[in-house]
Amino acid sequence: MGVYELLMKAIEERDARHYIEALHEDYEFVRHQTGTTMGKSKMSEMMAAMMANEDVVIKEPRCIYENDEILVEHSVMDFPDGTTEAVMAVHTKKDGKIVRTETGATLIQ
Repeated sequence: MGVYELLMKAIEERDARHYIEALHEDYEFVRHQTGTTMGKSKMSEMMAAMMANEDVVIKEPRCIYENDEILVEHSVMDFPDGTTEAVMAVHTKKDGKIVRTETGATLIQ
């Protein structure tokens, strides 16, 4: 199963474990808005909270491109505060897992 398929399984089942399985031990999430990063532990906590919150809805997910080194995906996300964003995520891969994620989001509502 490819990394994108693991992420989609997590979304479909609202099960953060599948998402966390796709993360490398050296995982880093880059927050461009604040210039900070988040490691695997914090990302795991955030994914568990997101998956448990039924008001967070990921719609129209699609894989733009995936190979052994990179995964590029796009989706539309609804958030509990009523906002909707188009989200582009670029995941760098190492040893078959995601080692770094950078995202760009555009408010659409």
